[in-house]
Amino acid sequence: MARHLITSALPYINGIKHLGNMVGSMLPADVYSRYLRQRGHEVLYICATDEHGTPAELAAKEQGLPVADFCAQAHDAQKAVYDGFALAFDYFGRSSSEQNVEITQHFARRLNENGFIEERAIRQVYSPTDGRFLPDRYVEGTCPHCGYDKARGDQCENCTRVLDPTDLINPRSAISGSTDLEVRETKHLFLLQSKLQHEVEEWVSRHEDDWPQLASSIARKWLNEGLHDRAITRDLDWGVPVPSDTWPELAAEGKVFYVWFDAPIEYIGATKEWSDLDPENRDWKSWWYDVDTDVRYTEFMAKDNVPFHTVMFPATELGVREPWKKVDYVKAFNWLTYYGGKFSTSQKRGVFTDQALDILPADYWRYFLIANAPESDDSSFTWEHFTATVNKDLADTLGNFVNRVLSFSKKRFGEEVPAGGEPGEAEAKLGEEIARLLAEYETQMEALQFRKAAAALRALWSAGNSYLEEKAPWLEIKTDKDGAALTLRTAMNLIHLYAVVSEPFIPASSAAMRQAFALKDDTATWITADEARTLTALTPGTPFTVPPVLFAKLTDEDLETYKERFGGSPE
Repeated sequence: MARHLITSALPYINGIKHLGNMVGSMLPADVYSRYLRQRGHEVLYICATDEHGTPAELAAKEQGLPVADFCAQAHDAQKAVYDGFALAFDYFGRSSSEQNVEITQHFARRLNENGFIEERAIRQVYSPTDGRFLPDRYVEGTCPHCGYDKARGDQCENCTRVLDPTDLINPRSAISGSTDLEVRETKHLFLLQSKLQHEVEEWVSRHEDDWPQLASSIARKWLNEGLHDRAITRDLDWGVPVPSDTWPELAAEGKVFYVWFDAPIEYIGATKEWSDLDPENRDWKSWWYDVDTDVRYTEFMAKDNVPFHTVMFPATELGVREPWKKVDYVKAFNWLTYYGGKFSTSQKRGVFTDQALDILPADYWRYFLIANAPESDDSSFTWEHFTATVNKDLADTLGNFVNRVLSFSKKRFGEEVPAGGEPGEAEAKLGEEIARLLAEYETQMEALQFRKAAAALRALWSAGNSYLEEKAPWLEIKTDKDGAALTLRTAMNLIHLYAVVSEPFIPASSAAMRQAFALKDDTATWITADEARTLTALTPGTPFTVPPVLFAKLTDEDLETYKERFGGSPE
């Protein structure tokens, strides 16, 4: 089996993330990782908090904490939420780790040795009031492109255009609010991406036909516009320090690397963090160094992160002239909106992941988000759509099937899988349908088409309901007890199948379905086509229990409560 390296875009440290962030990176990566593990592949799923940069310093200042303490607390808080969502990371690291510092500085030295880093004097915003140069995010103002008055000096959150602080209209200090700003000369390191343009173009051309159109089109747009040399250092107190053995003057001035230089390197750094916990049994380089034919590397991210992962980080990896593993497949997502407006961490608009878990268990959210993942275009979260999906798919289609099959069988046959009856035409027809739908589900999961995979999974659940309605064991038992036993036994085998194949989407509910049956040596990780056709995993006499209701239906009162708490529109 193949070895699969999987990473999702690093969540930034300043605050709990919203549902759009979850569905745009970490959750689909988790679903895919779980699926691959079930199919017998060796998987390493790596993520981490992105802890450097201006927002971390500003957030720490706002809370009156040293930035290191703030980041440590925020990392633990985020990890607790991701545990609540049952994200099965192999390791969830921190970009402030010693490992990331070591590898980032190594990359910088190698790029410098190969002629791809240059020290340049630039003119930068300085605040006499604050007594310091202001990095890009320490400058706020009005976007010259869309007029948004809270744009940052690196990017406008409203229109997503990349900016420089000097582009802003009516700029002000994000520290003090002072508009008394000057432009002074200072020195910074630049990554000479322009010298790597041709190599990056060749690399992208070898992969872009396999990537989703969203990822390849964004990469191609950046390349067509031409790669520009980019400053990779900042004037901050918090970050990966510029190594003094290579740039003593800049190190003495306290320069640190730009967060977008060290953050992608943290994928490697976090893998080393994982490896260093058990160095005798874990080899981080076997995943990252000189492994192009051995490891398939898949990245998950929202569209705003695509340029950094398809152009900037590959340029960095190419420039070090060492055989570091580069991404094979970029799974990019559009936006999940809140009633048509943007979720916003900074403006606290929309549903945040900790709030979601306060309302309902993780499986409700996991299924809804993946079934409506913004793959081909943006998708909108509304409470009406969420409620309808939960009630129709989870409560009525899956939950009700499990409950009525097990409850009715317990009432009429006791607490063991009933014996009697021989499979006939209806069971053969059902088996072929289940095998076909399972193949469709596998095809879409292999292709990382999550909405289509969810539709195939939903169709698998619906097939069980159709079979039950056709056979009607509540009527059948009146004239053919053995026939009713066969119907219920077949339906129970479907429940076991659902428990196995639904696990990537709804792991807690899948575990509850599986635990309902006291199967000896139940080690099934997947269901083969032949097993799907025969549906015989459970044999007569297997004990079972009726689990608690898997999914409670949401009421109109629930809907109104949610809308009142969070609003029924983005405003």
